[in-house]
Amino acid sequence: MDETAKETLRQAALFYHEHPKPGKLEIRATKPLANGRDLSRAYSPGVAEACLEIKANPEDAARYTAKGNLVAVVSNGTAVLGLGNIGALASKPVMEGKAVLFKKFANIDCFDIEVNEPDPHKLADIVCALEPTFGAINLEDIKAPDCFIVEQLCRERMNIPVFHDDQHGTAIVVGAAATNALHVAKKAWGDIKVVSTGGGAAGIACLNMLVKLGVKRENIWLCDIHGLVYEGRTEDMNPQKAAFAQPSDLRTLSDVIEGADLFLGLSGPGVLTPEHVAKMAARPIIFALANPTPEIMPDAARAVAPDAIIATGRSDFPNQVNNVLCFPFIFRGALDVGATEINDEMEVACVEGIAALARATTSAEAAAAYSGEQLTFGAEYLIPKPFDPRLSGVVSTAVAQAAMQTGVAKRPLPDLHAYKQKLDASVYKSALLMRPVFNAARTASRKIVFAEGEDERVLRAAQAILEETTEQPILIGRPEVIAQRCERMGLNISPDKGLEIVNPENDPRYRDYWGTYHELMARRGVTPDLARAIMRTNTTAIGAVMVHRGEADSLICGTFGEFRWHLNYVTQVLGSDRHRPDGALSMMILEDGPLFIADTHVWSLPTPEQLAQTAIGAARHCRRFGVEPRVAFCSQSSFGNQPEGSGKRLREAIAILDAKQTDFQYEGEMNVDAALDPELRARQLPGGRMDGAANVLIFGHADAASATRNILKMKAGGLEVGPILMGMGNRAHVVTPGITPRGLLNMAAIAGTPVAQYG
Repeated sequence: MDETAKETLRQAALFYHEHPKPGKLEIRATKPLANGRDLSRAYSPGVAEACLEIKANPEDAARYTAKGNLVAVVSNGTAVLGLGNIGALASKPVMEGKAVLFKKFANIDCFDIEVNEPDPHKLADIVCALEPTFGAINLEDIKAPDCFIVEQLCRERMNIPVFHDDQHGTAIVVGAAATNALHVAKKAWGDIKVVSTGGGAAGIACLNMLVKLGVKRENIWLCDIHGLVYEGRTEDMNPQKAAFAQPSDLRTLSDVIEGADLFLGLSGPGVLTPEHVAKMAARPIIFALANPTPEIMPDAARAVAPDAIIATGRSDFPNQVNNVLCFPFIFRGALDVGATEINDEMEVACVEGIAALARATTSAEAAAAYSGEQLTFGAEYLIPKPFDPRLSGVVSTAVAQAAMQTGVAKRPLPDLHAYKQKLDASVYKSALLMRPVFNAARTASRKIVFAEGEDERVLRAAQAILEETTEQPILIGRPEVIAQRCERMGLNISPDKGLEIVNPENDPRYRDYWGTYHELMARRGVTPDLARAIMRTNTTAIGAVMVHRGEADSLICGTFGEFRWHLNYVTQVLGSDRHRPDGALSMMILEDGPLFIADTHVWSLPTPEQLAQTAIGAARHCRRFGVEPRVAFCSQSSFGNQPEGSGKRLREAIAILDAKQTDFQYEGEMNVDAALDPELRARQLPGGRMDGAANVLIFGHADAASATRNILKMKAGGLEVGPILMGMGNRAHVVTPGITPRGLLNMAAIAGTPVAQYG
């Protein structure tokens, strides 16, 4: 990288830390403080009640305060990244960053605490004095051997988890990567020879972890800047190094590397040479983890050993050993069971959980976050990526279980499965609201046909459908293209592994399909030749015909193209007096709950009858998600103050509903702010017919509904489930091109609900 590029990156990093406000953290209140009543509960006199409860039972601190979800990241700045002893103050950006990672990946609140105290015993005294405030302590960037002293003293004296991430976090991720590297190389823990360079905290912890996993201590050869750590050596020794001293006359890395199966480097650049690699065993495993420049560059190692399995600490090479795979989730599990410590069993559970995830099919979210990378288990994908959303549920649950089994959990969980579901719901924003839909879908095994079966999002969704539901996906597409893409993405599905495929280019049902389509459309200008052409090229029409013929229960289409183009073919084939579109409904999942928006796609300028039917359909769907509907008809007009425009049509729609036997609350017409603020609405129309804030917004123009939906997505972080095509008896849904694999899975669950339960 040239100097100009380095300076550009430097300025970008500094700008990131300075703007829009200095630093990477802020503190926000979790309770309202809007009036005197709130103040009396938050502080005097009400706060005394919580104080007395905690005095009577200290465990209640986790119930009435943030302690149970609060971690301290503590450093004295004596060993910061590759920068060395830069002091406590200069370490603050790193510690703030660590706190941000805790929040992002595990929703753990964190304070960074930088302490001007180089003496390890005094530093331990300071940390121990913090126990009343925090649920756990993360020691960070403290030089060796001081870090060993601080951690040991704190663990002995404190009754909360104390975890030095530079040691144990690195060791856990190395353990997971090594577990899978041995799996790929077909080697066993008890048989391998390990050579390590670097006798610091991380290096020693990694070796201890390898011993826990099954490596024989006599097969570990530790070297540092002075050469081999051997019995009788006095130079630069400590008890932690001495534990790995070898009774040997060998003295250098070159002497001991012969026949090594695993090289573990936590030292510096250039330590491992190509000549060293050439001496290693067949299919060598090389973990060159020095940052920013590893002990050997991957291309140099592969020039000597093309079949080498390599990991580094860098993000620009495969297999980055990154502590963020571990520390948020081991703390999450430990905090949630009130663990008094993080023990060996919890660490090994973390190793096994991380390793197992890499061997499983890659999540769609991780694939999207690392677009262009090959995320298929093997030599270049040994450990999952940090943005894999499954890490929290899998790893934290494994850690919590290990804590309970080993007796260190003060608050054991009654149901681990429910706990994992809760963690997944915190990552997948739609999970909690979609649960009743998934439960309903599991009562019947419906066939869902996907019109765009070659789309990678559809393929990932199909994999998830087979793993998480009882539905059977049917993909319309060319089998060879589907097989190639499944293999490239590392999916466990393919046309020859249980996937039902409809090949538009060559399917034995082609004659039946075009014949059915022609029969339906013969008096609407479709000739036999045109019917044949459509059944060769139009996958939406093919899918609709399959549903019409009873070969599939529901169609999902629209991952590319325009909504109404797809809708045209859906209504041509599946429309009837009984089934006709009643509007499109989008559920927007926001921080404070769901908000349903309609009609976003079907009617550009809906009539009063269409608006009334949209409201009825929206209320029915709202209840499918376990939400009691409160429908607001939204307009620029407010309770009749504008006689014309959309307000007039909305008032007529309300009159239609008034004449029907409806079983949900509705009100209008009104501005959106009045719909969402019941106090404002009460001032404008005292004694209205709807209680509380609306959760279903019906608009008189598709432009308004669509704009609201997109603003909520782009500026409020709303997650969309839908659009749900109402009125078609759950036989077809048209999605939008921006849908994700998770969104397709959600739509498949909606489509998979039996018609009898659909209402």
